[in-house]
Amino acid sequence: MTKQAVILAGGLGARFGKRTEAMPKGFIEIDGVPMVERSIQKLIANGIEEIIIGTGHCSEFYDALAKKYHVIKTARNNNFANTSSMGTLAVCAPLIKGDFLLLESDLIYDAVALKVLQNESRANVMLASGKSNSHDEVYLATNGNGVLQEVSKDKKTIPNPAGELVGISKVSKSCLEKMLAYYNSSPSLIKLDYENALKHVSISGESVFVNKIEFLAWTEIDDESMLSRALDEIYPRIKENESLQKIRREVLLNPGPSTTSDSVKYAQVVADICPRELEFGDLMEQVANDLTAFVADASKYTTIMFGCSGTGADEAMVSSCVPPNGKLLVVDNGSYGARLAKIAGVYNIDMDVFKSSTYEPIDVDALEKQFKSKKYTTFAMVHHETTTGLLNHVEEICPLAKKYGMTTIVDTVSSYGGMPIDLEKFGIDFATCTSNKHIGGMAGIGFVVCNKEKLLEQKDWPMRNYYLNLYDQYQYFLETKQTRFTPPVQTLYALRQAITETKVETIEKRFARFTECWEILVRALDKIGLKMLVDRKNQSHFITAILIPDTPRYNFNALHDFSRSKGFTIYPGKLGNIDTFRIANMGDIQPCEMQEFVAVLEEYMHSIGVC
Repeated sequence: MTKQAVILAGGLGARFGKRTEAMPKGFIEIDGVPMVERSIQKLIANGIEEIIIGTGHCSEFYDALAKKYHVIKTARNNNFANTSSMGTLAVCAPLIKGDFLLLESDLIYDAVALKVLQNESRANVMLASGKSNSHDEVYLATNGNGVLQEVSKDKKTIPNPAGELVGISKVSKSCLEKMLAYYNSSPSLIKLDYENALKHVSISGESVFVNKIEFLAWTEIDDESMLSRALDEIYPRIKENESLQKIRREVLLNPGPSTTSDSVKYAQVVADICPRELEFGDLMEQVANDLTAFVADASKYTTIMFGCSGTGADEAMVSSCVPPNGKLLVVDNGSYGARLAKIAGVYNIDMDVFKSSTYEPIDVDALEKQFKSKKYTTFAMVHHETTTGLLNHVEEICPLAKKYGMTTIVDTVSSYGGMPIDLEKFGIDFATCTSNKHIGGMAGIGFVVCNKEKLLEQKDWPMRNYYLNLYDQYQYFLETKQTRFTPPVQTLYALRQAITETKVETIEKRFARFTECWEILVRALDKIGLKMLVDRKNQSHFITAILIPDTPRYNFNALHDFSRSKGFTIYPGKLGNIDTFRIANMGDIQPCEMQEFVAVLEEYMHSIGVC
């Protein structure tokens, strides 16, 4: 799959007159969104991880856009007034790493165009459509094998065109190099357009194929009449077509798996590939490196992945990270801390359990007294205790454990990716997570982010676990770029897409979004009169445990079914001695959806006489 895209946006847009004197034509809005930004959003949703924009006229607009979308890099064509699109592509070339999608900036189009090119096995492809009636057509001619032979606006030159140029192409690195060589071969080519450079390459021996989508909804927008046509005819078609591809929205307010974007769901629809291929090994390596970079310095930490849930990652960590004659201390202040202890018990690991309140902060002084015995090699705890929404202060406790010589292992399954975490600063040697939850992928991959120095200590330890052994998985991947056993292939593609979307949003902004959702919920609870189990200053903003109302008319199943009928899934409490239900802020949930949910919650509570 192609990971880079280049948008050519250096032109003056002179045919728009005064409208584009002080802004690029790519910033003309369609339904409130600049058309170039709409294109960027579609590229990101279709697996593009880096977008290079070749700028010129009013380049500061694109520089500002690059600050909004961190996947964008800009390259300015300082001679934009005297060159054409090849001049702008030439200034982008040093940033291009391999195959890329090449787009014009003044297009609106159905995103199926990108799906078609991302599914292309051929290296160089120009996208074409059937008759567009745009009155500014560029016609393409091909030979009998679909290879580009001619490009022209003159229908007389191409009486039987193979299609009309859309302005979206897939180009290989070698093809780009030949395009640049031709462009630089003569000063007379200074006004060369990229499509004519592609034609030259194609007839010179490196085939550029034409892929025609007969009824593609698209248009270039060069002047006011084309803009009117776009608004009246083309954009409504695009909007309708894309709405048909949307997946029914179910908002999961349960602790996980969490709601995913449509683009993550669709990322699983890829050509079959053997996971032993180098291409897939490169994908896994990139995913692992990105997962590490979210929380740690990749020179000091590494990520090890397994096909499993977050609990599987916990089992890999617990069973692998306690030395053969070591002793483990586990904090149990909820179901997930208790789960760490249970895993250790299954492996007959020597262990003590530090019990703490499920809804009040850990007594650090009491815990330190236990540390001072110096009888423990390893310390385990949960960062965000999903049972109640209590956020444990690992940034205070783990450095203290390390002070007493312990290796620290932490379940960050429901905090990783949702809030800023620095493993080294927090004193965490090993941290677990899953592909779903905050990172926003599909469930099915558990991973452990490992301090390399601590991981290498395990080299000669006897294995307690075969499938989930951290060091064996690490060493095998280091040598082969493969996991020891078959990985969940499609889930990894979805995870790659989720990582891209996380980079675009940033973890800091994601935490702000979750916090906004949490604040909407808290205000509603105050209005309704419902109480929270955990004091709000100790809450994670990810899970809110709500005490059930004091009325026999309340029934969780009834609340669940009513909420589900409105498109929201909620989850009961997980404390045996305190009756609660839980509302999560995780994954692809938006503040507007939390507003809708609290209205549903208020309606149900009103129906049973609570408010």
